Amino acid sequence: MPTEVIYNRIAMLRAERGISRRELAEALGVHYQTVGYLERGEYSPSLHLALRISAYFEVAVEIIFSTAPFPRLGSATSAEPQAMPPRSS
Repeated sequence: MPTEVIYNRIAMLRAERGISRRELAEALGVHYQTVGYLERGEYSPSLHLALRISAYFEVAVEIIFSTAPFPRLGSATSAEPQAMPPRSS
């Protein structure tokens, strides 16, 4: 039976905020290696841990975790929302 992969943006969020794995781990109450396992996709977080990570970064859980790979930044699939067409009066 294949294992379910949970993709995440933890490393990106940490880098954006200048937070080390150890700092994040201490804030979450987990071992710093757990953060590494999460970032590499070697460990899927419990719902409780995923929600704590979401709260720590102050973003929705869907911003951090997904069952599908996230598009690469700057790729055509991650384009900005399309402008609405002008309304006719």
